[in-house]
Amino acid sequence: MSADKAVGVIGLGVMGRNLALNMARNGFPVAGYDIDAEKVAAAREAFAGKPMSVASMLGEFLAQLERPRRILVMVPAGSPVDAVVAELRPVLAKGDVLIDGGNSFFEDTRRRITALQGTGILFVGTGVSGGEEGALKGPSIMPGGDPEAWPAVGPILRKIAARAGDGQPCCEWIGPDGAGHFVKMVHNGIEYGDMQMIGEAYFLLERVLGLPPAEMQGVFAEWNRGELDSYLIEITAQILGRKDPDTGKPMVQVILDTAEQKGTGKWTSAAALDLGVPAQTIAIAVFARMMSALKQERVAAAKTLPGPEAKFTGDRKAFVTAIRDALYASKICSYAQGFQLLRAADAHYRWGLKFGSIASLWRAGCIIRARFLSKIKDAYDRDAALANLLLDPYFAGAIKSASAGWRKVVATAAEVGVPVPAFGSALAYYDSYRTAVLPANLLQAQRDFFGAHTYRRVDREGVFHTRWED
Repeated sequence: MSADKAVGVIGLGVMGRNLALNMARNGFPVAGYDIDAEKVAAAREAFAGKPMSVASMLGEFLAQLERPRRILVMVPAGSPVDAVVAELRPVLAKGDVLIDGGNSFFEDTRRRITALQGTGILFVGTGVSGGEEGALKGPSIMPGGDPEAWPAVGPILRKIAARAGDGQPCCEWIGPDGAGHFVKMVHNGIEYGDMQMIGEAYFLLERVLGLPPAEMQGVFAEWNRGELDSYLIEITAQILGRKDPDTGKPMVQVILDTAEQKGTGKWTSAAALDLGVPAQTIAIAVFARMMSALKQERVAAAKTLPGPEAKFTGDRKAFVTAIRDALYASKICSYAQGFQLLRAADAHYRWGLKFGSIASLWRAGCIIRARFLSKIKDAYDRDAALANLLLDPYFAGAIKSASAGWRKVVATAAEVGVPVPAFGSALAYYDSYRTAVLPANLLQAQRDFFGAHTYRRVDREGVFHTRWED
């Protein structure tokens, strides 16, 4: 069998199969391989009549690939990736490239790159965002790893990536080591925050104003024509307009209120803790999903725990606008936290991240794609060393304009007993960041009191300890 395939794909589930179809459509013949007979059969059917093939044996698969071989691995993160690497390591040659396109933990990517040093095998950890449709039509792609691999895989990845409004592909080399998967992880953490904040806006419209889903659909559709224009707002409007064919009820009302997760939001929050970054809005979105999973406990608690009986009596139309403002301001804070985390990781791992470029990669193809991301790119174009998005003139002005409505929403939610953890967390983050003096002086005094942890003074240099009980 001739070695005429430009790329090999191991793992022919929906994502792997769709990425393979995307590559073939863009002029890169593909050989596929999977150990699952059903996936092999589905791939053969999907690949029929195209410059594609499916192998049932690893040797047959490898024999079809041009050298140096470029192999995209699309298997579940963790031990399955390690198993594929272990199987391929003895049979690959110097210059061959392995691309892990799954949602791998960035530290695993770093470990795999280290393990392959000296073999000549080049490893790339690539974030891919956009779901099944994005994989087929053009995702956002965030590659990192061994820089020597980029000339071999860059033309393919950039060709199959989504295109932003200016025609630029949403794919650029992120950096060495685990940089690509770290950026994808932060993308997913931001996604958690976006989804939680949109959920809180929906909940306020429902519980405070009593709007039915059909009316909320119009609200979200209107928001999507302005500064909140994004994929997640767009699909929220579509979801709210869908009826359940079995009951005739709005579809959203027949779905159980328990949200699942795959762990990338937790990874983002843990990385923020490790790097000392206050990314509380992203973390609270993870905790909100955990709270949603306590369904039975919440149902029981609802019968016994009291809450306020206050009802909203203000201007309903103005409150809808205030919710929009709260959503936009909270979104700014969540992204500010995400980019602070990227900056801290860049300083720690020395990856050389380009923050404006990262924002550009997310403008199309990915789940958090939004008009808003162009504003982030502009902010870093103005100041590549920007410490926090809140300090950029555009975002500072946007927060100022939204502030009154944002505070009104958080205060009203507290008064009527509607939980808005992401809105409240984002507001606390903003107020903390703009406060020159925080109560940590008392906290540090407490630490010194019970543990002799010392403290610094405001009026002189040095480290001090007080014998508090003398």
